[in-house]
This record gives sequence, C-alpha cells and structure tokens, in this order.
Amino acid sequence: MSIFIEKLLITDAENLYTFELENRHFFEKMIPSRGDDYYRPEVFNKRHENLLEEQALGGSLFYLIKDKSGSILGRMNLVDIDESQKIGHLGYRVGKSHTGKGIATNALNLLLETVTNKGIKQIKAKTTANNIASQKILEKNGFEYIESNDEVIEMDGQRLKIVHYSWTN
Repeated sequence: MSIFIEKLLITDAENLYTFELENRHFFEKMIPSRGDDYYRPEVFNKRHENLLEEQALGGSLFYLIKDKSGSILGRMNLVDIDESQKIGHLGYRVGKSHTGKGIATNALNLLLETVTNKGIKQIKAKTTANNIASQKILEKNGFEYIESNDEVIEMDGQRLKIVHYSWTN
C-alpha cells in the first residue's frame, strides 16, 4: 500500500476525530486511555488546536499517516524536541484495520528521513514489554534496545514494564 506522512493541519480535525473514535477501544488495549473527555468534540477540537500551536512553536512535530486517497491510517509524532541536543521522543499509532500491513514500519522510515533533514540527531521511543509488534517496527527502522527498567504502567488491570529504544543518526 502506498502511504505518505503529512504534517497535522487544522483541516484534519474532523477526520482525525473520526479515526480516534473508531479506534479508541483498539488503542486502549495497547496504551493508557486518554479518558472520556478526550472524545468530547469540543475537548478534542481544543486539543487539536493546542497541538497545532505546539507544532508552530517547534517543540513537536505531528504527522498523519495517509493513503493515496488521503484517508487517515495512523499518527506519528515527534514530541518534546530538544533543539540544542537535536533529540525528540517518538509516538505512533496505526488504526486497527491497517495493522500488520507494514504501514507503521514504512511511515516510521518516512518520518526518519523527514526529521533527519530537519537536523534531528537522536530519537527516543518506549513501548510496553508485551507490545512485540511495536518493538519489531522500531528495530526494523534501526532503533536499538536500551533497557527495560523498573518503570511500569497499569493498563487493563495489568502492570506492564516499559521498554526503551533509541535511534541515532
């Protein structure tokens, strides 16, 4: 499947809201819930505006993964960018109906090309120890396992260890 990544725009709000609603329960099986308020249209729209402001200030880059028709397949973010160190922190999610097709792997490759051109030298990522698919995506794109320390999150009644990765240009 042919995909591309595109910086988040104000005009993406409605389609992104639909994408998040459709995938809410799927995402909440792998990452902590954003809470019920996130899915109220007025709250979602305000958060969308805040993300655009943060992106405009340069502290974060928010991308949507889209197919050739422009449909949203997922999200990919580089946040908490330290301009002096050229380090950012990765986050991503792909919709349920698009998993297992190489979309996240390809989108991450596109993101790495894009941010390398912007001078980013290192990207840190973390996932839960049981999210083997995410770990494979990171490793396929040159991320190296750093550690699994005592950091845990509670999700769905389980205590899950966090696994840390790093990519260096």
